Amino acid sequence: MLGTGSLSIRNLSQGLEELAVVAGAYHVSPEPMRLVATLFGALALCLHDEKRGVGGLLHLQFFGDTGRPSDVTDNSLSGVLVVLDRFKRAVLGNAARYDDVQARILAHALPPQTGEPTASLVDLIKADLVDGRIVCGTQVFRRVEPVKVCFEPFAGRVWVSGPIGAGGLHRRFSAA
Repeated sequence: MLGTGSLSIRNLSQGLEELAVVAGAYHVSPEPMRLVATLFGALALCLHDEKRGVGGLLHLQFFGDTGRPSDVTDNSLSGVLVVLDRFKRAVLGNAARYDDVQARILAHALPPQTGEPTASLVDLIKADLVDGRIVCGTQVFRRVEPVKVCFEPFAGRVWVSGPIGAGGLHRRFSAA
């Protein structure tokens, strides 16, 4: 079921609380904290309202179990649009202007094969945001290993940790 939800909460050394957002869920907060999502065949939409100092992370799995972007049916699209609308309302409230709103879609997909769809879930969500006059950047990581998205909703800061490498350290990619 799509909706609000999260998994583990832990305190970090910087004093920030870290909350893992599971696939099919979102979390919105005006508090200084870190939201994380591990992506594998999924996307994270990070939405931040600079003026109100609130942000949120929506974590959606691609349709099917292929780990690749897939064609979207009318039924699957309507479910995603309902959750997307709830998520945007939770972050933006009744704001009439979106001048201070920033959006970032970060997605993980397995390397492409022949027959990839022409319009993926990433494209459809970006089109919905642009239609609402919300500026949105996208970044798709095409790799076998999952990536971890980290988002600080109060500040609007987002980054991606790559696969665990030698020495157990994450490689860090800037997505801001």
